[in-house]
Amino acid sequence: MPTKAIVSEVRTLSCSNSWRNYHFLKITTEDGIIGWSEFDENFGSPGVSAVIDELSHRLIGQSAMHHEHVREDLRNVTRPGSGGVVGQALGAIENALLDVKAKALDVPCHVLLGGKVRDRVRVYWSHCVSYRTRIEHFAPGIVDVSGVRQIAREVGEKGFTALKTNIFHYDDEGRIKGWSPGFSRPHEPGRNVERKTRKDLRKHLEIMREEAGPDIDILLDLNFNGKTEGFLSLLREIEDLDLFWVEIDTLDPKALAYIRAHSRHPISSCETLIGLQQFLPFFREQAIDVAIIDTPWNGVWQSLKIAAAAEAHEINVASHNFYGHLCTMMNAHFSAVVPNMRIMEIDIDRVAWDTEIFTHPPEFQDGHLIVPDRPGWGTEPIEAALAKHPPLSTVGMPKRTPVARLAL
Repeated sequence: MPTKAIVSEVRTLSCSNSWRNYHFLKITTEDGIIGWSEFDENFGSPGVSAVIDELSHRLIGQSAMHHEHVREDLRNVTRPGSGGVVGQALGAIENALLDVKAKALDVPCHVLLGGKVRDRVRVYWSHCVSYRTRIEHFAPGIVDVSGVRQIAREVGEKGFTALKTNIFHYDDEGRIKGWSPGFSRPHEPGRNVERKTRKDLRKHLEIMREEAGPDIDILLDLNFNGKTEGFLSLLREIEDLDLFWVEIDTLDPKALAYIRAHSRHPISSCETLIGLQQFLPFFREQAIDVAIIDTPWNGVWQSLKIAAAAEAHEINVASHNFYGHLCTMMNAHFSAVVPNMRIMEIDIDRVAWDTEIFTHPPEFQDGHLIVPDRPGWGTEPIEAALAKHPPLSTVGMPKRTPVARLAL
């Protein structure tokens, strides 16, 4: 008789990834099935674990086979505070329940999602240059233009067909420094794009193209690092260059539609949105060529609904994926079943112990990720290995000198 997959225990776990933490949700059923998902608290989302812990009692005694019912129950009790970390907690729960259900049925998750339309997914090498400037965590470190040239060549040499890079400043000696004021690096509240930023971005992209060669697609991520006027000035500076897309984060769909109307490059966005309701204005305004969906944040089942709505508006989708290997597998199953999938993000530069803490690392072939057919997501964290790398106590929060309060 098929298992009822009744939830008996809900736990969150984490471990260090050298400069941030990995976070996992483990759901165990009465008959011993264990479902996993990976979520994130580093990308502007402190407190997801706390929300999961607060909601966990509502999962006990519920069946993972009815994950849509569970999701709606949790949505109802959190409706006044939906979105944000609450939405991400619901996404993490949904993804772990999907893993339980697939394992109970002894099928890969892509079967639950409707079945594969592709056996492999094209990926791009994300944070190309960016991660290696964190020389204390990633080797070989990049400090100047020679390192930029080396990694650009390496993309094709390792069999990948696309890369994504970011904005960098170059000094007179060729040393580089990342520029991302949207994330307070440096702290520039105005997020204004000046001449040096425009010229250095062009220089950076020309170097990447020269070394990567004509057959590697180059993607550019501008993040939240400007406003409409600044984004337009950057696009004018690089309008004659060969780019796969320019990625822009903004929460104003009309502003992005205006930018897209004045861009010679395809525009991607939406990686920070949660729920179909937040995506719809961008679809209706035809603000994007590619909607980037974060499946750990949204939940893979909900992400299918977003992708279907994008398809109805003649818009492609892509997977936001700069997390651990479990997130990569979750995104792989999603990408395998979505007809309007454009490309999937992947970080190739990894910390040394990434291969130790998961049962199965992703498999690549000719710049594509092979979609696994193992039950569930196709990989799991190894708890004993996680324990060897205790989580960092503070992530992404630099120490600051306390500011004295003035007596009034």
